[in-house]
Amino acid sequence: MNPTMIQFFHWYSEGDGKLWKEAEKQARYLTKLGITSVWFPPAYKGTNGGYSTGYDAYDLYDLGEFDQKGTIATKYGAKNDYTKAIKALKKQNIQVIVDIVLGHKAGGDELEKFKVVKVDEENREKVISDVIEIESYTKFTFPGRGKKYSDFEWNFTCFSGVDYAEGMESHIYKIQSEYGNDWEEMIHDEKGNYDYLMYNDIEHRNPFVREELNHWAKWYFDLTDFDGVRLDALKHISFDFYKEWLTMLRSNSGKNIFAVGEYWAPGYLHLLQKYIEVTEGCMSLFDSSLQNNFHNASKEGSSYDLRRIFDETLTQADPMHAVSLVANHDTQPLQDLEAPVESWFKPLAYALILLRKDGYPCVFYPDLYGAHYVDKDWGGHDQEIFMPKVDGIEELLKARKEHAYGDQHDYFEDANCLGWVRTGDDEHSGCAVVLSNKDAYNKPMEVGQLYAGKKFKDLLKRFKEKVTIDENGWGNFPVPAGNVSVWIPE
Repeated sequence: MNPTMIQFFHWYSEGDGKLWKEAEKQARYLTKLGITSVWFPPAYKGTNGGYSTGYDAYDLYDLGEFDQKGTIATKYGAKNDYTKAIKALKKQNIQVIVDIVLGHKAGGDELEKFKVVKVDEENREKVISDVIEIESYTKFTFPGRGKKYSDFEWNFTCFSGVDYAEGMESHIYKIQSEYGNDWEEMIHDEKGNYDYLMYNDIEHRNPFVREELNHWAKWYFDLTDFDGVRLDALKHISFDFYKEWLTMLRSNSGKNIFAVGEYWAPGYLHLLQKYIEVTEGCMSLFDSSLQNNFHNASKEGSSYDLRRIFDETLTQADPMHAVSLVANHDTQPLQDLEAPVESWFKPLAYALILLRKDGYPCVFYPDLYGAHYVDKDWGGHDQEIFMPKVDGIEELLKARKEHAYGDQHDYFEDANCLGWVRTGDDEHSGCAVVLSNKDAYNKPMEVGQLYAGKKFKDLLKRFKEKVTIDENGWGNFPVPAGNVSVWIPE
């Protein structure tokens, strides 16, 4: 079966502790659609307790088990709900991908004094103060958990930088420590050095930190038997660390754990390729460039040349390491990386990632289920965010599951209308796909003499009329204006 991932959460999921239970209930439906893996959000306790999305990681060992940060359960549910959801998915032969946040920690338990220098926020290589002493919450003792699962206590030597100093202005403070007074090496010079992202930045050069994170990974795997990992914020973490960490995880688990990393650099394909090179191909990456192309195409409408949709993308340059997507939690409205794809273009975008041979597609939760969120800001004004489900998404997923196989023949000669044919294989009949960002079209395409005289029907039910294949194996496949059609043998 064609592999298909779903990101089973979004930023604006209600903090009602029900996500794990929902995933358990949805397991049968997901496998029916052809979903083969589920990417879950960070399952551990964050500094905001039951309201935390998990990316403000506090205690990696607290999966909704301990009374910490004002709650026992996380935003998504209790530990028992989490493990039950994983078992339910695995029973349906759906793999589980867990979200890994090892770049920073938040919500320390005690203040510590240590020496730092201030750095320029736009150029972190530029020191703008003498060495000074500050107090910050860098000691993590986890009083709610105690020593269960691990007796490791984090202190300031485990971090390379902080953004909080007691009684002082918020700033980026570079910690002066035995492990280096410089930031860790990155592959790009954005902001001078983008090692520091937020909160307490983890010092991966500390061997005790590495040992603890390797220990935690084995503990997490032994508990959940996860199949893959999604690695958060790679741009801000030493590439050497994850290369070692994944090697240890795969060795300790005895399993070829799948890994996909978030190196968000839309329009900078060379950085994605460089990261894959320096990590020796040990992980895939989300194709941020393709997502950005979708965003631009949806904004530009008929003036966008669809023949350029895969230009400068990882899916085209290195499909074996590309996880393709239309949207994720970071591209949603009001987020720092906001780059939403307009609703009219989403069916086209999903056809481009689900029904072609290259890339490992990832479907976004609101695009399958729809979502509605009301953001109450401090001024008392409500901002409603509607995320309607994508028109025809179930049919596109089923087309991937049942028809998107075999050789691929492209008909990309028109700037406003793309088409391609999948020939099928011994077990699956193929399909013909046409999409337009302008007018209605009829696209002549060859499906093969095997289908001569046979009829093709529109899976998305945009057309009632069938397409009859001529004696040479050609058909004239229509598509509505600004839409997509998927044709399969009757």
